[in-house]
Amino acid sequence: MYLGFDIGGTKSAVILGYSTNNEEMLITDKLVLPTSKPVFEMIEWLFINAEELLIKNSFTIEDITGIGISCGGPLSSKLGIVLSPPNLPGWDNIPIVEMTQNRFHKKTILQNDANACAVAEWKYGAGRGYQDLIFLTFGTGMGAGLILNGNLYSGNTDLAGEVGHIRLAEMGPVGFGKSGSFEGFCSGGGIAQLAQIKVREKLQLGQKVSFCTSMEELPLLTAKIVAEAAYLNDPLALAIYRESAFYLGRGLSLLIDILNPELIILGSIYGRAQSIIEPAMMEVIKSEAIPDSSSACKIVPAGLGESIGDMAALSLAAMAE
Repeated sequence: MYLGFDIGGTKSAVILGYSTNNEEMLITDKLVLPTSKPVFEMIEWLFINAEELLIKNSFTIEDITGIGISCGGPLSSKLGIVLSPPNLPGWDNIPIVEMTQNRFHKKTILQNDANACAVAEWKYGAGRGYQDLIFLTFGTGMGAGLILNGNLYSGNTDLAGEVGHIRLAEMGPVGFGKSGSFEGFCSGGGIAQLAQIKVREKLQLGQKVSFCTSMEELPLLTAKIVAEAAYLNDPLALAIYRESAFYLGRGLSLLIDILNPELIILGSIYGRAQSIIEPAMMEVIKSEAIPDSSSACKIVPAGLGESIGDMAALSLAAMAE
């Protein structure tokens, strides 16, 4: 039995799960909590809920063989410390692994969420059977987890895969503290920024927009709202997604040329909007990437769907066994 903690900026989860003889990971039970308390109160709350989850399912800590913690970075997996993630204010130099091991007396592994999701997809999702793959979050932000030569690669200072920081254009939406970045163009927040820019232009010219009728609604625009309009063939919504897809193709072309992967797995937004993203993305890859590399690389949506965060934490726990 494995215990996992998935720590996010708005919500966190405590997960119980186990692996089967045919190497499947199954979720036994989980609790979802708002990440709403000061850091040490929040950690204690997570620990208490983990203990209650064990009791609820008639287990003791002795039944747990490993603990995994998936958390937004930056962090040090080697030292087991969370290092001031932007979406977790107050989580500054928190020795989360030491605290967890002191409480539960079980080996604990910490990784940033992109790396943890890459391991989950590699072991239990779309990446099974591959030795060289890239997982891209493509959700609230844009980060990557790298599986190279059959091993998770996290880099010298645990910052490998921070592809969201790559600048793809001199000007553009801001992501990862940089305008025109990969994250700026290819993330939920980035698509919302693109939408706000393009919708504002239309509204100032007195033109109607089906999915945003006034300036007051601009701050409420989301990638989901725009995608829903795009699926209804709204031309402006389609243009917004085509622009994001264009830069997604540019970013992926760089990764294909540099790392020559067998597989790229795209999370979150791609899985929900593949049909409106893929054509423009592939057109750019065909023109930008080395043909031999791009033709040898499959690009697929994440296989674990909405359960990927839970599976990520459990996958780390399995590594701690």
